[in-house]
Amino acid sequence: MFLFLVGHALCDFVLQSEAMGALKSRRKNLPAEHGPEFPPWYLWLSAHSLTHGGAVYLITGSWCLGAVESIMHAVIDHLKCEGRTSILQDQGLHIACKLVYVLLLI
Repeated sequence: MFLFLVGHALCDFVLQSEAMGALKSRRKNLPAEHGPEFPPWYLWLSAHSLTHGGAVYLITGSWCLGAVESIMHAVIDHLKCEGRTSILQDQGLHIACKLVYVLLLI
C-alpha cells in the first residue's frame, strides 16, 4: 500500500503541472484561449490518467491493473472537474482504488 500511496502522490501532486490540473477539465474553452491546434481537454485528462496507470503497472507488473487504474483515474478526475465530487472525495476514491488493488494482490 505504501508504494501505491507514493506513486499516487508523485503522479497527482509532483508530476501534474498546474496547466494539466486546469486543462484536463472540459469546462475550459481551450481553443478560444489557445487556438484550434491546442490539445483538447480529454488529451490532458488521458495523459494524466496514464501516468497513474503507469505507476500502478510499475508497482505491480500488471498491465491489467495499470489499465484499470488509468480508466478509474480518468472517471474520478472527470467527476471532480464536473463539480460532482470535492477534492477530498476525489482523493478518497483514488485511495479506495489502491486498497482494492492491494486486496486483489494478497
